[in-house]
Amino acid sequence: MKINWGAYDPGSHYDELIAAPGQPRPGGTALATYLSSLTAKQLRARQDAAERAIVEMGITFTVYSEGQNIDRAWPFDVIPRTLPASEWRRTEAGLKQRLRALNCFIDDVYHEQRIVKSRKFPRRILDSSKGYLKACAGVKPVHRVWAHICGSDLVRGADGTLYVLEDNLRVPSGVSYMLENRIVTKRVFPELFANQTIRPVDDYPSALFDMLTSLSPRPGDQPEVVVLTPGIYNSAYFEHAYLAQRMGVELVEGSDLVVADDNCVYMRSIEGLTRVDVIYTRVNAEFLDPEALRPDSVLGVPGLLRSWRAAKVGLANAPGTGVADDKVVYAYVPEMIRFYLDEEPILPNVPTYLCADKDSLKYALEHLDSLVVKPANESGGYGMLVGPHASRREREEFAVKLKHDPRNYVAQPVIDLSTVPTLIEGALEGRHVDLRPFILQGRDLYVTPGGLTRVALRRGSLVVNSSQGGGSKDTWVVG
Repeated sequence: MKINWGAYDPGSHYDELIAAPGQPRPGGTALATYLSSLTAKQLRARQDAAERAIVEMGITFTVYSEGQNIDRAWPFDVIPRTLPASEWRRTEAGLKQRLRALNCFIDDVYHEQRIVKSRKFPRRILDSSKGYLKACAGVKPVHRVWAHICGSDLVRGADGTLYVLEDNLRVPSGVSYMLENRIVTKRVFPELFANQTIRPVDDYPSALFDMLTSLSPRPGDQPEVVVLTPGIYNSAYFEHAYLAQRMGVELVEGSDLVVADDNCVYMRSIEGLTRVDVIYTRVNAEFLDPEALRPDSVLGVPGLLRSWRAAKVGLANAPGTGVADDKVVYAYVPEMIRFYLDEEPILPNVPTYLCADKDSLKYALEHLDSLVVKPANESGGYGMLVGPHASRREREEFAVKLKHDPRNYVAQPVIDLSTVPTLIEGALEGRHVDLRPFILQGRDLYVTPGGLTRVALRRGSLVVNSSQGGGSKDTWVVG
């Protein structure tokens, strides 16, 4: 039996491909028409081919379970997510606007703190920030840019509005899976790419390399760029190795680098020491330099911040960027856009209650059964409460946490995430998704066309993280 879109009913959810039974959305007509020519058995064969390709290509991610590191094949669903190019143009402009404002904010708080003095941003939030590093005060990085790579998570509500859910600025991950998803999809659906205009994503490694080289303290020479990884046991190690290979640069650990008396960074090799100009750091900032930050770190390079402060090396993302990677700070991004850019935000935030505010805390405590409550500095879906899906005991325990440390929590209404048809046991069912585009800022700005679509594979689940049972899809910006 062939796929029948007339029998696929999104219900009350906004579906990215099918607006109503039998009615594809703009940008999805060609995909829906093609899929309707396949039988369920043929579609399952394509899914099987994709899963074999993932194993053959060695695309993995690491799950930490009971003290063990378990490598698993990357979970992938073969049905792409489509976005019309007309909508994406506005989204791209909004993402660029947002990162420009965030970089203005980071640079400001390490210098004049104009936004604090103007009372547009509370000093108490800055003073209690876990991401603010005093060692970064006064540093003027190249282009006055601190967050060079950003992964902003977008969600679409039931009314079709795209919201920014959060901005990942410290060590955003997932772009390698976006690239590999496209390669796998081309292998199993090559005919679809021949018959319609789908914006390519494979220029990301070259765009990343160009951005990194623009940070070099020796712009007239051919810069030496390296990717700094915590090592093979890190959950994103596949991505570290993948991006280094695609850019044609060295993958190094902290022990491979040394800061000399001239404040320059050098890489150890069998041929001696080679000067390093730019480091793409995939190590959390607090572990980068045991001399200036955490003395117990074995992942970083002693003297690295000294070299960076002396403008002898470029670091991306810069230490101190975490001051803006805070879910409390997130609530103020629309005001940052108005303050620094004198513009209205193009993309809206999800409505957010700051639990440090007494009235907001009271509201959150009274409505825990209908809110999502998140810690300010966690990622990966850890440490949060999804009120409607939590037990009474879980809500009571979370209320204690809120009262004990309200600064560390924000509350948001539950967004009825949009869905995409997903192959579940041989049949197509709607599953909730989000989207993580990647934005680069150095000398110029660049946004990936689309991004990494993450999908909650469990029925009704809103948790899309791969570490908690989620998967992913290829994302098409269709002209």
